Amino acid sequence: MQVRVADLSKAYGPTQALDAVSVTFEGGTVHTVLGENGSGKSTLIKALSGVVVPDAGSITVDGQRVMKASPRTAHSHAIQTVFQEILTAPNRSIVDNVYLGYHPYLRAKVGRSEQERRTIELFEELGAADADVRAEAGELPLLLQQITVIARALLREPRVLILDEATAALGLVERDALFEVVRRLRASGVLVIFVSHRMDEVMQISDRVTVLRSGRVVDHVGRDDLSPEHLLRLMAPEGV
Repeated sequence: MQVRVADLSKAYGPTQALDAVSVTFEGGTVHTVLGENGSGKSTLIKALSGVVVPDAGSITVDGQRVMKASPRTAHSHAIQTVFQEILTAPNRSIVDNVYLGYHPYLRAKVGRSEQERRTIELFEELGAADADVRAEAGELPLLLQQITVIARALLREPRVLILDEATAALGLVERDALFEVVRRLRASGVLVIFVSHRMDEVMQISDRVTVLRSGRVVDHVGRDDLSPEHLLRLMAPEGV
């Protein structure tokens, strides 16, 4: 699995969110996108997820150019994104939320008891074994709502998993459980694109880091060259 972004640009009025960004993401790695607020991280993630249509440039998946940017297109390439915003249906159960958007025929074929079993299994993997999967999502603390969204992405067995600040609402136990899942996915060849503002997480989980600043790529840094001091210098505005 390879995802390649070439000369990707996106402007919102006078603001240039992405300016000719080029990155190659390889399967079997955790590739972190790092940058301060306004660096272009979210716009890049949304472009990869099909939520934002770029003004220029291209995205290719395994050499196949993505001709029409949309969430459906991203899903067809087995790209699943856990966005920074926690998106749940508050009046529906955890199970219903995990299976939200799942193909109706496939969901009916699985059956309710199997849906509950699989949801429980996913929650156990993510460090939340005691959760009541029949509870309504709106009654849950943010931590369990976040795990619900992560479980929804994992259920679909992605080839590309994008985690956009997905650890922000998690405790240490749940974060470490998620990182174990990420390591297993990486070992199986899955590409994990990771976004976090926590430097300790970046150092712990990343194989490669791309640093953005003001919508442009500043540098790509391999695992052997990672250090918090170097990354912070790359993120800082010019002249600081």
